[in-house]
Amino acid sequence: MTDKKQRLKELFLERAVSFGTFTLASGKTSSYYINSKKVLFHAEAVALLGDLLFEATSDLNIQGIGGLEVGAIPMATAACLSYHRAGKSIEGFFVRKQAKGHGSQSRVEGNVKAGDRVAVIDDVLTTGGSVVQAIEEIEKLGASVARVVCIVDRLQGAREALAEYDYRPLFTIRDLGIEPDAGVPLAR
Repeated sequence: MTDKKQRLKELFLERAVSFGTFTLASGKTSSYYINSKKVLFHAEAVALLGDLLFEATSDLNIQGIGGLEVGAIPMATAACLSYHRAGKSIEGFFVRKQAKGHGSQSRVEGNVKAGDRVAVIDDVLTTGGSVVQAIEEIEKLGASVARVVCIVDRLQGAREALAEYDYRPLFTIRDLGIEPDAGVPLAR
Protein backbone atom coordinates (compact mmCIF):
# COMPACT_ATOMS: atom_id res chain seq x y z
CA MET A 1 0.00 0.00 0.00
CA THR A 2 1.42 3.41 -0.96
CA ASP A 3 2.08 6.06 1.66
CA LYS A 4 -0.81 8.18 0.28
CA LYS A 5 -3.22 5.27 0.40
CA GLN A 6 -2.10 4.29 3.90
CA ARG A 7 -2.59 7.85 5.14
CA LEU A 8 -6.06 8.11 3.57
CA LYS A 9 -6.97 4.82 5.24
CA GLU A 10 -5.79 6.22 8.59
CA LEU A 11 -7.94 9.33 8.10
CA PHE A 12 -11.00 7.19 7.32
CA LEU A 13 -10.42 5.11 10.43
CA GLU A 14 -9.88 8.20 12.61
CA ARG A 15 -12.71 10.33 11.25
CA ALA A 16 -15.33 8.31 9.38
CA VAL A 17 -15.91 4.88 10.96
CA SER A 18 -18.55 4.56 13.69
CA PHE A 19 -20.12 1.56 15.38
CA GLY A 20 -23.75 1.32 16.48
CA THR A 21 -27.00 0.65 14.60
CA PHE A 22 -27.38 2.44 11.27
CA THR A 23 -29.75 2.33 8.28
CA LEU A 24 -27.80 2.61 5.02
CA ALA A 25 -28.84 4.20 1.71
CA SER A 26 -29.39 0.65 0.45
CA GLY A 27 -32.03 0.18 3.17
CA LYS A 28 -29.88 -2.40 4.94
CA THR A 29 -29.20 -2.14 8.66
CA SER A 30 -25.57 -2.19 9.73
CA SER A 31 -23.59 -2.25 12.96
CA TYR A 32 -21.05 0.15 11.46
CA TYR A 33 -21.23 3.30 9.37
CA ILE A 34 -18.69 5.08 7.23
CA ASN A 35 -19.50 8.80 7.15
CA SER A 36 -17.14 9.76 4.36
CA LYS A 37 -18.19 13.42 4.54
CA LYS A 38 -16.13 13.68 7.74
CA VAL A 39 -13.12 12.91 5.55
CA LEU A 40 -14.10 14.39 2.16
CA PHE A 41 -14.03 17.95 3.49
CA HIS A 42 -10.66 17.62 5.25
CA ALA A 43 -7.77 19.36 3.44
CA GLU A 44 -5.21 16.57 3.70
CA ALA A 45 -7.72 13.87 2.80
CA VAL A 46 -8.94 15.79 -0.26
CA ALA A 47 -5.37 16.15 -1.54
CA LEU A 48 -4.66 12.46 -0.98
CA LEU A 49 -7.94 11.36 -2.50
CA GLY A 50 -7.45 13.52 -5.59
CA ASP A 51 -4.05 11.95 -6.19
CA LEU A 52 -5.39 8.42 -5.62
CA LEU A 53 -8.32 8.98 -7.99
CA PHE A 54 -5.88 10.33 -10.57
CA GLU A 55 -3.71 7.23 -10.13
CA ALA A 56 -6.78 4.99 -10.44
CA THR A 57 -7.97 6.60 -13.70
CA SER A 58 -5.04 8.30 -15.46
CA ASP A 59 -4.35 5.21 -17.60
CA LEU A 60 -7.74 5.72 -19.29
CA ASN A 61 -8.65 7.91 -22.23
CA ILE A 62 -11.49 9.71 -20.44
CA GLN A 63 -13.01 13.15 -20.75
CA GLY A 64 -14.84 13.26 -17.41
CA ILE A 65 -14.94 12.06 -13.83
CA GLY A 66 -17.85 12.26 -11.41
CA GLY A 67 -20.80 10.49 -9.87
CA LEU A 68 -23.93 10.77 -7.77
CA GLU A 69 -24.38 13.75 -5.45
CA VAL A 70 -23.33 14.43 -2.65
CA GLY A 71 -20.26 12.26 -2.08
CA ALA A 72 -18.97 12.42 -5.64
CA ILE A 73 -18.92 16.24 -5.72
CA PRO A 74 -15.83 16.78 -3.52
CA MET A 75 -14.29 13.63 -5.01
CA ALA A 76 -14.65 14.92 -8.58
CA THR A 77 -13.25 18.29 -7.57
CA ALA A 78 -10.25 16.66 -5.90
CA ALA A 79 -9.62 14.48 -8.97
CA CYS A 80 -9.89 17.46 -11.35
CA LEU A 81 -7.29 19.36 -9.32
CA SER A 82 -4.91 16.40 -9.47
CA TYR A 83 -5.43 16.05 -13.22
CA HIS A 84 -4.68 19.75 -13.65
CA ARG A 85 -1.50 19.54 -11.54
CA ALA A 86 -0.40 16.66 -13.78
CA GLY A 87 -0.99 18.79 -16.89
CA LYS A 88 -3.99 16.75 -18.05
CA SER A 89 -7.41 18.13 -18.90
CA ILE A 90 -10.60 16.56 -17.55
CA GLU A 91 -14.17 17.64 -16.85
CA GLY A 92 -15.81 17.04 -13.48
CA PHE A 93 -19.51 16.31 -13.22
CA PHE A 94 -22.15 15.14 -10.80
CA VAL A 95 -25.48 13.39 -11.16
CA ARG A 96 -28.48 14.68 -9.23
CA LYS A 97 -30.63 12.16 -7.42
CA GLN A 98 -33.56 13.90 -9.05
CA ALA A 99 -33.87 16.75 -11.54
CA LYS A 100 -34.50 20.24 -10.25
CA GLY A 101 -37.86 21.76 -11.14
CA HIS A 102 -36.22 24.77 -12.78
CA GLY A 103 -33.31 25.63 -15.06
CA SER A 104 -32.15 22.93 -17.46
CA GLN A 105 -33.83 20.22 -15.33
CA SER A 106 -30.93 17.95 -16.22
CA ARG A 107 -29.83 15.31 -13.75
CA VAL A 108 -26.22 15.48 -15.01
CA GLU A 109 -24.43 18.70 -14.10
CA GLY A 110 -21.13 19.44 -15.80
CA ASN A 111 -19.84 19.14 -19.33
CA VAL A 112 -20.54 15.50 -20.26
CA LYS A 113 -21.81 14.76 -23.75
CA ALA A 114 -22.59 11.89 -26.10
CA GLY A 115 -19.45 10.04 -27.11
CA ASP A 116 -17.49 10.96 -23.97
CA ARG A 117 -15.79 8.27 -21.91
CA VAL A 118 -15.94 8.86 -18.16
CA ALA A 119 -14.95 7.40 -14.84
CA VAL A 120 -17.83 7.16 -12.37
CA ILE A 121 -16.82 7.60 -8.73
CA ASP A 122 -18.56 7.17 -5.40
CA ASP A 123 -17.54 7.26 -1.78
CA VAL A 124 -18.95 4.14 -0.10
CA LEU A 125 -20.70 1.30 -1.90
CA THR A 126 -22.88 -1.39 -0.32
CA THR A 127 -25.12 -2.92 -2.98
CA GLY A 128 -24.02 -0.54 -5.74
CA GLY A 129 -27.52 0.86 -6.25
CA SER A 130 -26.48 4.51 -5.95
CA VAL A 131 -23.62 4.26 -8.42
CA VAL A 132 -25.83 2.35 -10.86
CA GLN A 133 -28.22 5.37 -10.82
CA ALA A 134 -25.33 7.61 -11.85
CA ILE A 135 -24.20 5.18 -14.56
CA GLU A 136 -27.71 4.99 -16.02
CA GLU A 137 -27.94 8.78 -16.31
CA ILE A 138 -24.51 9.04 -17.93
CA GLU A 139 -25.35 6.31 -20.42
CA LYS A 140 -28.69 8.03 -21.25
CA LEU A 141 -26.60 10.99 -22.44
CA GLY A 142 -24.72 8.69 -24.81
CA ALA A 143 -21.50 8.71 -22.82
CA SER A 144 -19.77 5.48 -21.82
CA VAL A 145 -18.35 4.40 -18.50
CA ALA A 146 -14.68 3.40 -18.74
CA ARG A 147 -14.23 2.58 -15.04
CA VAL A 148 -16.03 2.76 -11.70
CA VAL A 149 -13.97 3.70 -8.64
CA CYS A 150 -15.15 3.96 -5.05
CA ILE A 151 -13.29 4.77 -1.88
CA VAL A 152 -14.71 1.91 0.23
CA ASP A 153 -16.53 -1.22 -0.91
CA ARG A 154 -18.54 -2.72 1.98
CA LEU A 155 -18.42 -6.11 0.19
CA GLN A 156 -22.20 -6.52 0.16
CA GLY A 157 -23.03 -6.78 -3.53
CA ALA A 158 -21.56 -3.75 -5.32
CA ARG A 159 -18.99 -5.79 -7.26
CA GLU A 160 -21.73 -8.10 -8.51
CA ALA A 161 -23.99 -5.17 -9.48
CA LEU A 162 -21.08 -3.67 -11.43
CA ALA A 163 -19.94 -6.93 -13.06
CA GLU A 164 -20.08 -5.45 -16.58
CA TYR A 165 -17.82 -2.54 -15.64
CA ASP A 166 -14.14 -2.15 -14.78
CA TYR A 167 -14.70 -1.71 -11.03
CA ARG A 168 -11.85 -0.78 -8.70
CA PRO A 169 -12.38 0.16 -5.06
CA LEU A 170 -9.51 1.95 -3.33
CA PHE A 171 -10.31 -0.04 -0.16
CA THR A 172 -12.62 -2.80 0.92
CA ILE A 173 -14.18 -2.81 4.36
CA ARG A 174 -11.71 -5.54 5.32
CA ASP A 175 -8.86 -3.13 4.53
CA LEU A 176 -10.34 -0.96 7.29
CA GLY A 177 -10.25 -3.92 9.68
CA ILE A 178 -13.99 -4.64 9.66
CA GLU A 179 -15.64 -7.94 8.79
CA PRO A 180 -18.44 -7.16 6.29
CA ASP A 181 -21.09 -9.59 7.48
CA ALA A 182 -20.72 -9.17 11.22
CA GLY A 183 -19.72 -5.50 11.24
CA VAL A 184 -17.20 -6.15 13.97
CA PRO A 185 -13.63 -4.94 13.97
CA LEU A 186 -11.10 -7.59 12.97
CA ALA A 187 -8.23 -8.30 15.34
CA ARG A 188 -5.34 -5.94 14.64
